[in-house]
Amino acid sequence: MATTKTATLTIRVDPGLKDALRAAAQAEHRSIANMVEVLIREHCEKSGIAIEQPGKMEQLGERKA
Repeated sequence: MATTKTATLTIRVDPGLKDALRAAAQAEHRSIANMVEVLIREHCEKSGIAIEQPGKMEQLGERKA
């Protein structure tokens, strides 16, 4: 299976929020980056926001702009 590239996301949050994120990630044996990704995916799913799947455009024979 081919690997997909990831994008970098840099954010600033209150120290208390970062501590809570770190605790949540540790409780689920995840990295902080993976915990953020999981939380974003869960929010999008609950809100009905579609997430483009990497490679779907190419599989359909379309070119990325």
